[in-house]
Amino acid sequence: MSETAVATVQGGLPAAGIGMASGRGAAPGRGAAPSLGALPSLSALTALAKRPDLLLAVGVMGILVVLVFPLPAILLDLLLAISIIISVLILMTALFIENPMEFSIFPVVLLISTMLRLSLNIASTRLILANGHSGTAAAGHVIEAFGNFIVSGNFVIGVIVFAILIIVNFVVITKGSGRIAEVAARFTLDAMPGKQMAIDADLSAGLIDQEAAGQRRKGLEDEASFYGAMDGASKFVRGDAIAALLITFINVIGGIIIGVVQQGMSFAAAGHSYTLLTVGDGLVSQVPALIVSTAAGLLVSKAGVRGAAAGALGRQLAHYPKSLGMSAAVMGLIGLLPGMPILPFALLAGGAGWLAYKLDQANKTKAAATTTTSAGIAGVPGGPPPEEPISDVLKIDDLKIEIGYALLPMVNGSDGQDRLTDQIKGLRRQLAGELGFVMPSVRILDNVALDPNTYIIRVKEVEAGSGRVYPNLFMAMDPMGGQVQLPGQHMLEPTFGLPATWIDAALRDEAGLRGYTVVDAATVVSTHLTEVIKSYTADLLSHIEVQKLIRDLPKEHGDLVKEIVPSQISITGVQRVLQLLLSERVSIRDLGTIMEGISDVVAAIKNPRDIAEHVRTRIARQLCAQYTAPAGHLAIVTLSPAWENAFAESIVGQGDERHLAMQPSRLTDFVTTIRDRFEDAARMGEMPVLVTSSGSRPYVRSIIERFRRETPVLGQGEIHARVRLKTVGSI
Repeated sequence: MSETAVATVQGGLPAAGIGMASGRGAAPGRGAAPSLGALPSLSALTALAKRPDLLLAVGVMGILVVLVFPLPAILLDLLLAISIIISVLILMTALFIENPMEFSIFPVVLLISTMLRLSLNIASTRLILANGHSGTAAAGHVIEAFGNFIVSGNFVIGVIVFAILIIVNFVVITKGSGRIAEVAARFTLDAMPGKQMAIDADLSAGLIDQEAAGQRRKGLEDEASFYGAMDGASKFVRGDAIAALLITFINVIGGIIIGVVQQGMSFAAAGHSYTLLTVGDGLVSQVPALIVSTAAGLLVSKAGVRGAAAGALGRQLAHYPKSLGMSAAVMGLIGLLPGMPILPFALLAGGAGWLAYKLDQANKTKAAATTTTSAGIAGVPGGPPPEEPISDVLKIDDLKIEIGYALLPMVNGSDGQDRLTDQIKGLRRQLAGELGFVMPSVRILDNVALDPNTYIIRVKEVEAGSGRVYPNLFMAMDPMGGQVQLPGQHMLEPTFGLPATWIDAALRDEAGLRGYTVVDAATVVSTHLTEVIKSYTADLLSHIEVQKLIRDLPKEHGDLVKEIVPSQISITGVQRVLQLLLSERVSIRDLGTIMEGISDVVAAIKNPRDIAEHVRTRIARQLCAQYTAPAGHLAIVTLSPAWENAFAESIVGQGDERHLAMQPSRLTDFVTTIRDRFEDAARMGEMPVLVTSSGSRPYVRSIIERFRRETPVLGQGEIHARVRLKTVGSI
């Protein structure tokens, strides 16, 4: 509705500018009409109506022009009528809108309508002072009608009515609505940080998505801007009331002086004529001003009310028919007082009593129907509430954290530390940059069946990790892997199983001085969640997410995708290749290069594992950079020719049926040797990768991931030519 109101205001304002141009040279007076030949043609007006920006600009310029140049009386009548219609339209829009933000343009409309009334006040003042001696129609028939009909031709009554309107508008409505707007703006700004944090918490918990969060943030910004603008816009109406009072006083004094001194009128005749015209002019401007002020008061006082004002008023008053019944009784008692006219009070009391009875019956019928429906669903009256649909049991959360009740402060952040939800939000952003796709939302639930300080991380409803944390304590760990020598609760860190101690907050500084790593409970949980997600990344990459990733590729890669998907490989095939890469923590962020690697071999190779191996060679520079040490070299542990031959001889089958068939004793020897070499490298301060031949790499990796999942295995074809290598051992 707000758009309709604005369009109407814009459509009415240009009339001032058009009339000005036509009547600029006409002598002011009742019979001065604009020349039709000077008005724009119908086609020009139609073309202007198609450009609302120009239309508004012409309208505002027309208002400013009216402040300087005179208007003929007939055009003034038209513009006064437009002013009244616009004010009524504004009031009706304020009444019928569902939410105040639907009329967020109201401050702009208020300013333009106020400027329109002030410009018409000045134009009418010019006509009254110039032609007031000629009669009551000197300033047009609208002002004459207000002067003769509304005030019955008695300027004393008009002065009193005008003064009352000024008091009602300035002291009551405008002052009250201005105060409401001021308080609303202050409380809206004060509440913004809390509302923003609530949105972030809902987003991190998976209750809303990014789009919904953006819409809610935009709504908060719009609400703060609206109430801030309304706080300032209310001053327009107050200034309008003061200006109308001053203009009326000046018109009366100036008109009497002009009538007596220049026109030779008697003091009484001049006082009657000019005062009647001035009061009529004041009423013509104050009635729209009062209407607009009422609309402003309705708009700012409607905060928290949903739906149109009439519907909300009816619902809330009808909810308590006893109040209406008591009002009927009071009106009946007032009618029985001596000297009181009993008929109007009796009619009102009877009508209010009848309405209260009907509303009470309607409420009872509705309550009975609700009870019957509940009983029918539950099976017995007053029985348990209806069960949730059984289909809800089938819904699965991709990522979920269940916490004991003692960990709730860690989620709410009442202790001033970083909340778990804030850390999870940053974690999802970090993993999106590292792995190349957005992780699913993490849902946090409290579980009273758990130990108070225990949490469980679930991936697709299956437990993937658990631990025990203490929100009011800090976890201290020795970087060298030893036991922390501080008083506290000694236990194993839940992510990597290292010795750790939960210490009091007072010992935090001392632990830092001793070189211990100190983290809070929320960081422990988020670190554990990070490792769980990295371990199960392949399971979290859904078919829908792959479709979205491919759809969001740049246009230069879009043509390549169209050539191979789905003619040579399906979306499911692409998903399987990406999952194989993610299972070894290889980022798929460079999806364009990955799709190029798939297109190279997809015509001849259909096995996703073999396609993934070829893709790895295409992103060799990325793989080497991922494991390059800070010193700039890539530490490697090589596989000896003997073991290479052993793996090559143990691969049996053809094509997609190939698999590793090595003796268990040989596998045990291999695992033991791997552990020894990598522990030696760790003592040297190196984190090497295992380098094998390209043919045996996937089979070696399938063995290592069962006991050293974090150890990377690279094929010889995946070592980039520009990488500086450092051999730290051999198997």
